[in-house]
This record gives sequence, structure tokens and C-alpha cells, in this order.
Amino acid sequence: MATPKDGHPITKWPNIDEAFQDVVAAIKGALKQHGQNAKPSTARVSDTVKTTSTLPPRSSNLRIKRQFTDLDKDRFRHEGFEYIANFFENSLQELVRRNPDLQQTFRRIDANRFTAAAYRNGDKVCRGSALLGGSTMGSESIEYSMTDEPHHGGMNEAVMVRADDEAIYFEALGMQSYGNSKERLTFQGAAELFWELFIRPLQA
Repeated sequence: MATPKDGHPITKWPNIDEAFQDVVAAIKGALKQHGQNAKPSTARVSDTVKTTSTLPPRSSNLRIKRQFTDLDKDRFRHEGFEYIANFFENSLQELVRRNPDLQQTFRRIDANRFTAAAYRNGDKVCRGSALLGGSTMGSESIEYSMTDEPHHGGMNEAVMVRADDEAIYFEALGMQSYGNSKERLTFQGAAELFWELFIRPLQA
């Protein structure tokens, strides 16, 4: 049985911490089930000591700090932007499929920018755009604006590339959550953050 749920890769979960919690829960469940099904051992204590004594002693504390290069971070940001662009394009198509009174446009301006809009009976109700390495937050960011104008000078939210000794991830700037959003976001988490801002007018 794959874990996390449905074999969904950890890097595609909106929240990396929740993905690891799901893995831990699955392992605990498997260990518990294995313990219930285990047959009593008939091995003698002396046999067990003899077997384990042949293994050289070593520490179980072997985790080392991972180091991520600028290249790693740039690739993560570029791949994340492509994921967000595809996420928006596919989500818009599904949105209008489920709602016959809606129409949509999605435009790739270039490799670093896209715009999106949703219309209800011809009237534009949702608009947004994303920019890779925006001018406001610098090269480590992906910026999102609540406008479908391809060239503008503002933004409403951004995600920044961050890294610790375990993983590379996105962190929201927090403009839409009053600076309180410090979760470690995957590609999907960043895409969901921007999509929530985009679709808000249709859900209000």
C-alpha cells in the first residue's frame, strides 16, 4: 500500500508537514497490524544474541544537514511556476465545464508570465496573473496579481523559495493573511493559494 494517501507524492501535497504526518500514521498502522499478525518466536535468546552480536555497533543518529544550491532553488522555482500555470489552465477548463454560464481565457504571455480570466455571461468576474521572478520581490519569488493586464507594477501575493536542512519549499509572503502564513508549501500548495485569490469573487 502506497503512502501518503493514494500514492500522491509528498512534493505535490499542499502542505509538506501534513504529508509526512500521513506517512508516519501509515507506518504506525502497518507496524501495529504486523504486531497483531506476528507469530510467537521460537528462537532461543542465545540465538538472538549470537545473530545481533555479528553486526558492528553503530549509531542510529546518521541524519546530516542537506545543502541546496542556487541551481536547486532556481529549478524548484521554475518547475513550480510551470506547475502553477498548468494548474490554472486545467482548473479554468474544469470550472467552465461544470458551469455552463461561465467562460474563461488563459494566456501564456511568455515563459515567465501568464494571465487568466473568468466571465459570467460575458462579464469578467475573476482575473489574475502570475510572474516568475517579479520585480517587486526579486528573483526568488513568484508573484500573483489580481489583474489580467500582462504588464503592471503591482502584486497582491507572492511565494518565496525557501530551504531548510530537509527540503526546498515555497513560503507565502502573507499579504492576504496579514503576514501569518508561514507554512511550507509544495507546488500544489502555492497553486491553491493563488487560485483561491482568483476564484474568490465567484465564491463570495
